[in-house]
Amino acid sequence: MATHQDWIPTNHEALYNKATLTWTYLSDTANRNRMGLGNTDAAGIWFDTVFTPSYMELSKAYDAWKNPATRTPTITAKLIEVEKVFIPIYRQLYTGFLKSSPLVTNDDLLGMSLPQRTSGRKPSPIPVDSPDADADTSRIRRVGIHYYESAGTHKRGKPDGVHGAETRWGVFDTSQEVTIEQLTHSSFDTRSPLVLEFKDEQRGKVLYFALRWENTRGEKGPFGPILKAIIP
Repeated sequence: MATHQDWIPTNHEALYNKATLTWTYLSDTANRNRMGLGNTDAAGIWFDTVFTPSYMELSKAYDAWKNPATRTPTITAKLIEVEKVFIPIYRQLYTGFLKSSPLVTNDDLLGMSLPQRTSGRKPSPIPVDSPDADADTSRIRRVGIHYYESAGTHKRGKPDGVHGAETRWGVFDTSQEVTIEQLTHSSFDTRSPLVLEFKDEQRGKVLYFALRWENTRGEKGPFGPILKAIIP
């Protein structure tokens, strides 16, 4: 997957999750009408006839790729091709219709997991620290990842200008040395804890995870250390 030096995620799962938040927010009739995206508005017609079909293709390709039983090199190649079509459309939705519209507020953009406007105020800084985190394994087949403002403090909340935390994670049969590149799952959360659900056959396996902050413009900070927990 190509690298994008902006708000577009480079990870398949992170891109799909972000696009799903955007599509879900814009599928709400009240939100659409308030932002000038009603069924009879030009922008609304574009959303229905261009963005939504492209998102549905992404969703279909992602679902096939996400399932280990159907994931093959051909399925992965198909997902990449669908993403290549979807990403320019996603950019157009943001830069052409949403970012410049006076009817779209910064709260709307945050609700869609899109970067806020920065004109008229100091831009959010790019995060330089990583979250501190620990794992709650008190419930069967479930791991709650609690994250904190900065390493070593356990201070609740997020740094100024931070929208949420990205968690890269992966499940392995045994304890081993792993790298960020091996953590192929990505989840984004705006309020601690992030809760991950697992299946019975995954109990006893090792969950590895690492977190980084993302500011309100979609810019990401460095990953913290890779941590691990046994799936209960």
